[in-house]
Amino acid sequence: MTDVVHGAAPEASRVGDAYRWTQLAVGVGAMVMIANYQYGWTFFVPDIQKKFGWDRASIQWAFTLFVIFETWLVPFEGWFVDKYGPRLVVLAGGIFCGAGWGITSYATTLNGYYLGMIIAGIGAGAVYGTCVGNALKWFPDKRGLAAGITAAGFGAGSALTVAPIQAMIKDSGFQATFLYFGLGQGIVIILLAFLLFAPKAGQVPGVIQNAAIFQSRRNYGPADVIRQPVFWLMYLMFVLVGAGGLMITANLKPIATDWKIDSIPVTLLAMTMTTVTFAATIDRVLNGLTRPFFGWVSDMIGRENTMFIAFGLEGVGIYMLYLWGHDPVWFVLLSGVVFFAWGEIYSLFPSTCTDTFGPQFATTNAGLLYTAKGTAALLVPLANYVQQSSGQWASVFLIAAGANILASALALVALKPWRKSVIRNA
Repeated sequence: MTDVVHGAAPEASRVGDAYRWTQLAVGVGAMVMIANYQYGWTFFVPDIQKKFGWDRASIQWAFTLFVIFETWLVPFEGWFVDKYGPRLVVLAGGIFCGAGWGITSYATTLNGYYLGMIIAGIGAGAVYGTCVGNALKWFPDKRGLAAGITAAGFGAGSALTVAPIQAMIKDSGFQATFLYFGLGQGIVIILLAFLLFAPKAGQVPGVIQNAAIFQSRRNYGPADVIRQPVFWLMYLMFVLVGAGGLMITANLKPIATDWKIDSIPVTLLAMTMTTVTFAATIDRVLNGLTRPFFGWVSDMIGRENTMFIAFGLEGVGIYMLYLWGHDPVWFVLLSGVVFFAWGEIYSLFPSTCTDTFGPQFATTNAGLLYTAKGTAALLVPLANYVQQSSGQWASVFLIAAGANILASALALVALKPWRKSVIRNA
């Protein structure tokens, strides 16, 4: 553990804000390119099931494996980034992303899909962890906003390709769609990798302290972080909130299909689309907007206060989707609420982690916390098994709603006072 104060270098070595925002924009571009690997998957599931006849739960293990390898390797990739810089890791990530969907395009067995999504997950995790960690380092003065904008690229990045992916699946088949989208996105990531740089000592502002935001002046190494009980509280909360959102992400179209509303036209804001297409498009936009929005809010009113509001809204949204989602219009609107109240975990938790444990090892430490998403993904196939055994989604929705309400309460009752104590003692 080191006690170096971040940002103590001479003021003359500071870079301009334009340079910092340019670095942020490059990271957002790379995040947009990995978005479809997670958020586009739901459109392929029905066609894979139709072609090969496998049960849905078995197919969704590919999604779970993607998320596990996307998240659980981020601490190791983060260590490499903290030591050697972001460029090589993102470059390798682009190669893995393209190769992953290339493999799925030729797969004829479940193991083939599992392998392809594992490789894509490794690539997506390398890009995600690097870009979020870089944002946290470049913007200690706007940490919630910067992490939120970067994560927004991942949340909303697939919004413009919802219709094209579905159209290509319909016209050219899901296998050709896997191939061309996978290769195209991978190539763009590789090109963007050459534009990424990490900040040097003194190039960015120092830590901030005010009534709402409290940041540690001590830099904890990864080995120290995992020995801190408050880290594991954050981890538990991440899993509680993440599981419900991932379940709906993976099963958006299957849920609509089971409720027999997937192909019903819905007209909102002078636009008409089928229920699933409309829901998926709005969801991705809101899932992106929520990350910088709640990140900015957390910079104003504090991380835990923002968690209480957002997680509570998520719990209510999931419950209302269960009650009213059988109506196509309400399905579109309430799934939007669910995604808006879910996506902010990808700005709030990284910024909270770095506030607590310092910026020096931000990529690695935020990566350790990000593995909670992989743990949450293990619950996605479980949700499918519960649904298959009961023939309905009721239990899944009720458990997910309750988990979010619990996390909302923990933010104020446990995390806020505990984290203050840790920073004060440090």
